[in-house]
Amino acid sequence: MVKALSVNKLVKSYGTQLILSSIDLDLLPGEFLGLVGVNGAGKTTLIKCLLDFTQFDSGAISIFGISHSLVESRRNLVFLPEKFIPPYYLSGKDFLVYMHELHGVDYNTEAVEEMLNILDLDPAYIHKPVGQLSKGMSQKIGLAACLLSNKDFLVLDEPMSGLDPKARAYLKRYLRSLKDQGKTLFFSTHMLNDVEMICDKVAILHEGKLQFVGSPSDCCTRYETNDFEQAYLRCVGGEKV
Repeated sequence: MVKALSVNKLVKSYGTQLILSSIDLDLLPGEFLGLVGVNGAGKTTLIKCLLDFTQFDSGAISIFGISHSLVESRRNLVFLPEKFIPPYYLSGKDFLVYMHELHGVDYNTEAVEEMLNILDLDPAYIHKPVGQLSKGMSQKIGLAACLLSNKDFLVLDEPMSGLDPKARAYLKRYLRSLKDQGKTLFFSTHMLNDVEMICDKVAILHEGKLQFVGSPSDCCTRYETNDFEQAYLRCVGGEKV
């Protein structure tokens, strides 16, 4: 089976500071993986490398068997950045129409309204200039654009950022439903509970290295606890076994 994502011996530094050290990570089609780590662990840098937004020192990345440096590798991938800010001068609808065009899908008003309802955003708000919307509302519009793209591989950097508890619960429920459609999800987060609820695999990045890759339950087994949060703390040295 061709892997949705393959990262081999990835090394990335900024000047003399080593950010990522010999990262190996694989993701099969249909798998959901949560990337977790403390602030500054290198999560966003790893995503930037994956998307060819930044060069790395050595190693290789392929997406569906194609080198990440080729545009073709990202043809079936959609990305939402951590600090998502749509152009302030567009209305929410203008932005969604534009993103539909970029993704090569037809704009369907009913489908858009259904997705906004799933994300707990009143469709009336998309007629306002984006600059007038709250961070949470803007985040929901960005998520809607991604989820309506019909891409098979979703890369989301802190997708729950700015969402209220109700919207987070709705989004998690919808993401779980994508498993039945065979979608692949790679997302970074600080929300350990979200990883435990949604993901097949967790990758714990700490001090530039992947300290653990496997299921949340396997992580608990390795660190001798029934609590995933405690397992995470033990993995990153926050609490001893």
